[in-house]
Amino acid sequence: MIKGFLLPIVIIGVGIGLAGLIVATGPKLEQLPPPNNAPIVRTWRADSQTIQLTSLTHGTVLPRTESELIPEVSGRVISVSDSLVSGGFFLEGDVLLEIDPLDYEVALEQARAGLASANSELDNADRAYQRQLDLAKRQSASQSQQDDAQNRLRFAQASLREAKARLSRAERDMERTRVTAPYDGRVRNERVDIGQFVTRGQAIANLYATDVAEVRLPIHDEELAYLELPLAGGDPSQKPTVMLRARFAGADHTWEGKVVRTEGELDPETRMINVIAQVDSPYQQINKPPLAVGLFVEAEIVGTQVDDVFVLPRSALQANEQVYVISSDNRLQFRDVEILRIVDEDVYVKSGFNAGDVICLSTISNAIEGMQVRPADEAGLAAS
Repeated sequence: MIKGFLLPIVIIGVGIGLAGLIVATGPKLEQLPPPNNAPIVRTWRADSQTIQLTSLTHGTVLPRTESELIPEVSGRVISVSDSLVSGGFFLEGDVLLEIDPLDYEVALEQARAGLASANSELDNADRAYQRQLDLAKRQSASQSQQDDAQNRLRFAQASLREAKARLSRAERDMERTRVTAPYDGRVRNERVDIGQFVTRGQAIANLYATDVAEVRLPIHDEELAYLELPLAGGDPSQKPTVMLRARFAGADHTWEGKVVRTEGELDPETRMINVIAQVDSPYQQINKPPLAVGLFVEAEIVGTQVDDVFVLPRSALQANEQVYVISSDNRLQFRDVEILRIVDEDVYVKSGFNAGDVICLSTISNAIEGMQVRPADEAGLAAS
């Protein structure tokens, strides 16, 4: 009876002891600090540098000198140079075309004969006038006879001048039967062949010089602040360098030139002004293809050099053109900056912070000054 009463009490006591043992030997909860909810941001440590400002634009290669080949006499073509074809090269003074000279040879002989006759008439008139002067001294000639002799002399002198002018024109016409190249150049196109009759003043070919090539480059007026261009006459020796780039014959090539002038007016609609770059000897380039007329090129005009400039990624530029500087205790500081220029994804900053400052590159919604942030590199170290 007593054993039946004690058994439940023993069981309950053992259970309580086991429960106490479990509680005493079980894991204990460790109290953790609250999580850091400061945003993680990308950073960049400011470092100033000296930069060369440039301006990018595009244009098409054109000849500086271009003209039409026009014969100055009429006649049948008896000879055409092998260079007088589309794309042909020629040198200054090369005979490009010959016109039948027979009619002009006849005219030249007639002019020579006319000059000889005029000289003879002048000699006779001069002798007759001298005789009248001698007779007048002896009072053996009337005044009217003396006047007639003088008029005849003047007429003979005028006839001589006219004969010389005719001879000069005949000689020029004879020379013009051989059409020569006015400069070293290339043929753009031609419209003449042997046997064709050409007329004085009729264009028979288009030529352009190969001594200098030009590229017309449009520049926005704001870009002029970064370029030392020869505006309003300026210093003629002030010729900025321009690098021309193009893909030609399956490879990328570069040519160097100079900006020599600007055009006379600014486009009121586009606010663009055209500058003219020149490349000397475009068809005599060393270890590169010629800078051919008609080639479309990208141009980089070298401008001024500026010291102590910070080149930031565009993502660093926040609202109101401010930059967020991260202090030593990882808090945001808003800075107004002096922006020199923005090119693609780079922002050129002249002042507003110092070298060595940590700049925030991330965009933060509803950012306030003094806000706590976590630089990405420090956050990564903490997580690891």
